[in-house]
Amino acid sequence: MTRSVAAIKEFAIGIFDGPHATPKPSEDGPIFLGIKNVTDEGRLDFSEIRHVSEADFAKWTRRVKPQQGDIVFSYEATLHRYACIPDGFEGCLGRRMALVRPDLRKVDPRFLLYFFLSPIWRAKMEAITITGATVNRIPLTTVPNTEVSLPGLREQVAIAEILSAYDELIENNRRRIALLEEAARMLYREWFVHFRFPGHEHVKVFDGLPAGWERCKVGDLLELRYGKALKEENRTGGPIPVYGSSGIIGTHQTALAAGPTIVVGRKGNVGSVYWSPVDLWPIDTAYFVPREQADLWLYLALPSAGFQNTDSGVPGLNRNFAYSRNLIRPPESLRRTFIDTVEPMFAQRTALENYNKKLAQGRDLLLPRLMNGDIAV
Repeated sequence: MTRSVAAIKEFAIGIFDGPHATPKPSEDGPIFLGIKNVTDEGRLDFSEIRHVSEADFAKWTRRVKPQQGDIVFSYEATLHRYACIPDGFEGCLGRRMALVRPDLRKVDPRFLLYFFLSPIWRAKMEAITITGATVNRIPLTTVPNTEVSLPGLREQVAIAEILSAYDELIENNRRRIALLEEAARMLYREWFVHFRFPGHEHVKVFDGLPAGWERCKVGDLLELRYGKALKEENRTGGPIPVYGSSGIIGTHQTALAAGPTIVVGRKGNVGSVYWSPVDLWPIDTAYFVPREQADLWLYLALPSAGFQNTDSGVPGLNRNFAYSRNLIRPPESLRRTFIDTVEPMFAQRTALENYNKKLAQGRDLLLPRLMNGDIAV
């Protein structure tokens, strides 16, 4: 089919950047959309939100207010992050964020998002990236004049339908994974916080604890071992997940630690807790628990230990501080019963995660071929 070759500005109503500053902190209000809210896979992530007050919102949207169908992207520091603004979004662009407003008569927003995620566009952006002493930057004055080759609107819609089918399956599986995790956490709270474990009616309570339970320190249960630095350019890609304090941040060919095990955030996302069912490489912003000490009860118990140090003068999570935190330890038999109960949930979670990896691989194989026109639709 015929493709149109033109500068990206010919397919867009406009390309706008956000404010070059940060608003005063606000407890609520519209979203201040930052780089951390956009994933590498092209999704918006609102697990951590910064707000802008209603009073300041007009100031921060004076240049542009994101609307449904806009493609937001990062142009400085962390590059190559793109996402499509959904219906009902109320927020403004954060620092180092910009957006493309598609001309709907010429381009389908979903297609444009996939195009921006493709190797074709990435190569064009890398060719114009300015390498700085501290951060890299895509010059926004050059982006509008970058030439692209796009198919007709009907073909764009067809391509977007094919690729979005993969992403919808992936997103459905993510929701199922979240439900499985929440079910396990609810069961943990029922048994070990509210003390409504199997047979609790027949167990006496002494000093606020069921008989056979005891108060202990985190240091009595585990050792926190340091992760090891592994820069992004040194990650070879492969079957081994690389963990930081914000979760999986890449892959590698070799492992530093054996799984299944627990990862605890040391710097950055301090006190975060992750379960890795497989061998892994935790980097130096995280601790890991030796495999022989890690189990699902401990994974679900650790968030209640309160690792978030409130002393702003102390960066990161100190091991001795972590070891000093309190936990309640149930009898070993009950701990084992709980693990046996939740293990099928986590096995299903792992199966869904593996399925999502295959779906993502399939989508990523199709993406460049569809964008190049190698596959007719």
